[in-house]
Amino acid sequence: MSGLIGKKIGMTSIFDENGKNLPCTVIQAGPCVVTQVRTQDLDGYDALQLGFDEKSAKKSNKAAQGHFKKANTSIKRKLVEFKGFESEHKLGDTIGVDLFSEGEFVDITGTSKGKGFQGVVKRHGFSGVGQATHGQHNRLRAPGSIGAASYPARVFKGMRMAGRMGNERVTVQNLRVLKVVPEKNLLVVKGCVPGHKNSYILISK
Repeated sequence: MSGLIGKKIGMTSIFDENGKNLPCTVIQAGPCVVTQVRTQDLDGYDALQLGFDEKSAKKSNKAAQGHFKKANTSIKRKLVEFKGFESEHKLGDTIGVDLFSEGEFVDITGTSKGKGFQGVVKRHGFSGVGQATHGQHNRLRAPGSIGAASYPARVFKGMRMAGRMGNERVTVQNLRVLKVVPEKNLLVVKGCVPGHKNSYILISK
């Protein structure tokens, strides 16, 4: 689906027309520059490669500099391909936040915050209410049994256990666009989106 690259600015809350306080996320959505046009004849599929956020030429190799020179734009830090744009776009075109309108629903993809090594209560939502009597004192948040004994004599794949949590690619679907501010390239969506402040996210129609 068509969309934009954005940057998560942070969370706030706004009041709707009924006076209800809605939690929302503020996103800097674009402006994105078309840095490559994929076509059915040349590449086997139709898509647009968009670039977002500035990057110094000193930190880019010659191949990257030549790629952006073709599009007649400055060097970009983040490049992502999007399919499904309805209107035609040429190399070097700028696509802004006016791609979206208030009231429509979007899907947002980002990398969730890393939580490090966590136990089963935090990671998988186990109840953690082990027996708190009969002299037992250190098993309240333990996972319990992870399998049988002599048969099958192994732990099944996919067993929910302690381990690293977060830092994964996450997509949140059907977030309503509450407000679009074209002059500042801001998009306000209801609810939260994955990632920390200033992390890159993908907004899809």
